[in-house]
Amino acid sequence: MTQARPLRPQRPVGIVGYGAYVPRYRLPAEEIRRIWSQGKGGLPVKEKAVPGLDEDTFTIALEAARNALARAGIPPEALRAVWVGSESHPYAVKPTGTLVAEALGATPDVQAGDWEFACKAGTEAMVAAIGLVGSGMADYALAIGADTAQGRPGDALEYTAAAGGAAYILGPAREALAVIEATYSYVTDTPDFWRREHQRYPEHGQRFTGEPAYFHHITHAAQGLMDALGLTPQDFAYAVFHQPNTKFPQRVAKMLGFRPEQIEAGLLVPYIGNTYSGSALVGLTAVLDQAQPGDRILLTSFGSGAGSDAMVLTVTERLPDRRGRAPRTWDYIRRRTPIDYGTYVRYRGKLAD
Repeated sequence: MTQARPLRPQRPVGIVGYGAYVPRYRLPAEEIRRIWSQGKGGLPVKEKAVPGLDEDTFTIALEAARNALARAGIPPEALRAVWVGSESHPYAVKPTGTLVAEALGATPDVQAGDWEFACKAGTEAMVAAIGLVGSGMADYALAIGADTAQGRPGDALEYTAAAGGAAYILGPAREALAVIEATYSYVTDTPDFWRREHQRYPEHGQRFTGEPAYFHHITHAAQGLMDALGLTPQDFAYAVFHQPNTKFPQRVAKMLGFRPEQIEAGLLVPYIGNTYSGSALVGLTAVLDQAQPGDRILLTSFGSGAGSDAMVLTVTERLPDRRGRAPRTWDYIRRRTPIDYGTYVRYRGKLAD
């Protein structure tokens, strides 16, 4: 195991506002199996969230950000950075971050831009926001992870590739709902998942995406950070891991020594699918919706290519009073409209080619 060198801000930093958004449309996994497998084979999830015709990464990010601002209780012009992590930005050349900043009313005195690192683009933006606030250069920075993930028709990814997002406002620890104790990132060049220029759908390395990619990076990031801080799984009330399917986060939790009940609150993939850059971050919002002061949380993302960001957070006494200011994550999950495969094809423009 690599000797971890965790990152700690000079000024204590925490989450002062958070929010999620999940589109209402749901495609049951059974519908995909009916079309492509003649009703045979197992199902990795129950259903996945699908964006409507008027939704994209920008609209998802914006709704999540508005919820985060409501919980933070700060004006949008107080934000000094608006960063959006995604692998499905609506423009190839034009940042989603400027769209969100303008719509929120945070412009023009603000940093804005986009982050990319497959499914950990959102946590990558969070680490940068922690650094910006922790250095004293800014009091508040907004980091978002959102996606309208793509999946080739008939590919295994189509069962889980979903849409959703989460937003976090990082600010001084004295105002925080949850304080960030430290972060640690573990990164290698592991080509488990990729999409080249002009390709519409991504490619993946089948089983290669598990052992040398997902499990290797998450275990090294999470264990490395715990060892550096002198913590064990017993010190945590909750743990949230990237959720490409139901089995992977359950297995990696067991490998690290966590009990099933420690990951249950944040395990949303069976109900909404893999929201990619929003996967672990949306799971964390569901945990914050029920966590109590003093609870310690381990968050570990994963991004293909490959790398993981691990963070340790401790909930403060401010959280219970603030979370009622915006819809809870399960409010969005329960607000569902099932669709059939034909509607899904139309909404996602899969006949364009």
